[in-house]
Amino acid sequence: MKRGESLPRPAMPFLGFARLLRRHAFAIAPEQITSFMQAVTLLGPRSMSDIREAALATLAPSPDRRGEFEAHFRAYFYGDAKPSIAGEEDDETRVKDDRGTREEENQVARQKKGGELSSALEQLSSRDFQRDADGLGRFRRRLASALPARRSFRTARTRSRGTLDLRRSLSEIVSADGDIPSPLLRRHQNVPRKLLLLIDVSGSMKLHTSDYLNLAHAAVQGAGRAEVFTFGTRLTRITSALRVRDREQALARAAALVDDWDGGTRMGPTLLAFLSVPRFSAFARGACVVILSDGLERGDHAELEIAMRRLSARAFRLSLATPLAGDPRFRPATSALRAILPLLDDLVDGSSIGSLTAFILSLARPAPAADSIWKRVS
Repeated sequence: MKRGESLPRPAMPFLGFARLLRRHAFAIAPEQITSFMQAVTLLGPRSMSDIREAALATLAPSPDRRGEFEAHFRAYFYGDAKPSIAGEEDDETRVKDDRGTREEENQVARQKKGGELSSALEQLSSRDFQRDADGLGRFRRRLASALPARRSFRTARTRSRGTLDLRRSLSEIVSADGDIPSPLLRRHQNVPRKLLLLIDVSGSMKLHTSDYLNLAHAAVQGAGRAEVFTFGTRLTRITSALRVRDREQALARAAALVDDWDGGTRMGPTLLAFLSVPRFSAFARGACVVILSDGLERGDHAELEIAMRRLSARAFRLSLATPLAGDPRFRPATSALRAILPLLDDLVDGSSIGSLTAFILSLARPAPAADSIWKRVS
């Protein structure tokens, strides 16, 4: 919708309403805006009720924000007073796509506190990466062949162990004036599965963020279908920035994209925001999803459990790599970790690059039995 000026004039109010919702942190992808305008066109519309139903069906506000959506709709289309939305701005989750438009910057006072404790408060800051990462060259070279493979729907020519390519074989017979040459065969290809990295950049992960970003850069360079997102109080896609081959330039671009370095933690809402954008949730379908986080969710963990359940249903394999697991005494004792533990295929040590690269390179092996993860609870 960057070319909104070329739209017919009657369509501009509908585009403006979608932009209004995005300014108020509704997770709306460009494809949803296009669908909204197409739905309005198909409906006529004959009444404002048609426009409202089209907006609900295509822009898909979450149930907990339905009242806020209705207030914005009446304010925009009916001219009602500006809605007073319950809750503070810090309770909203913003989504930033590195190929889309930037969200409005939040004027929140920046605090310079350490990241020893997990917090729900948003704190915006920038980050500069200058430290070299060791041992990632080998990981980058081996990653593409080490990822689990799936059978592709596409086929390729082969000389043996395939099925008859009837169309090409008949064409060959015709070109040979009826002679019967050797039959042409095709077979399905095996392609690596997608790798999705979700990196916690909150204050409690401050000591590990730079290592995780170095690892993410190597993963994007080594795997053709890797996607990387950061989350804290906001959700940001940084894949495009990490596609730059030079590591320092790539991490500098990623650092400029992310606004919530070393801030609070809202793991559940940010993962739900990820799943609410159709293009983002498609990245998780059939993928190896690795969440790099300590899992220290503040407050009620119901949203985290819902998000993890949905991720588990979409992913080929769902793993949580936590630096806390580097301590032999670690047990997932928090209520949030205990709630999501049955949904995980792996709970692994994320305290070092070495342990993380070894784990990601072993993703093609079968996941351990669920009982082996539950042993950590006892």
